[in-house]
Amino acid sequence: MGVSMDITKILIVDDHLIIQEGIIGLLSEYPEFEVVGTALNGQEAVKLSESLKPNIVIIDIGMPDMDGMVASKQIRKLLPEIKIIVFTMHSDKEYVIDLFKTGISAYVLKQDSTSDLILALKAVQGGGTYFSMLAPTVLLKHIEKLEGSQKNKDGFDNLSRREREVFSLLADGKPIKKIGAQLYISPKTVETHKYNIMQKLNANTMAELTKIGIKRNLITI
Repeated sequence: MGVSMDITKILIVDDHLIIQEGIIGLLSEYPEFEVVGTALNGQEAVKLSESLKPNIVIIDIGMPDMDGMVASKQIRKLLPEIKIIVFTMHSDKEYVIDLFKTGISAYVLKQDSTSDLILALKAVQGGGTYFSMLAPTVLLKHIEKLEGSQKNKDGFDNLSRREREVFSLLADGKPIKKIGAQLYISPKTVETHKYNIMQKLNANTMAELTKIGIKRNLITI
């Protein structure tokens, strides 16, 4: 009897059919991913997200009718359980920062290797995050400019030693199961630590944890 596999449902949103077909072809080699739909603009993306209930939406930014940034915000508001991977050619810091605030799970540039998109999918599938090499640098500069000397006001100093270990791995995008294996604790215990960490740091999303991790120099950039 074969081992059952959890299938991650994916919606692809891009106004270029060649990009859609390229991603579909890439994912056809990975049986754990299933493309359940495609959309050419943000309006379609929101509607299909509501009807298809994908686990992950891969979305571009620049599109007609409704751009990917607005669509991502609407999807996150309507269906916060859906994870967003931004796959775009835009590397402007305004895009990165605004989307980061929205609570996206991954930011991959189209000029990156295709393996980066797969790494992002696997990280998000496991409950982690993934950002193009450019994104953490942009975010770090933004955070330093905004917060300056407020470094000690994020609640980090209230974390226990074990919570700091778990936090560092979470902020770096490690999946729950891998954190448990690395620290020799159960995934359930990791989830408990994650809940306590988010309470102490007043964080609501993994993106917010990643932000604190960058600020605390716990993520290598």
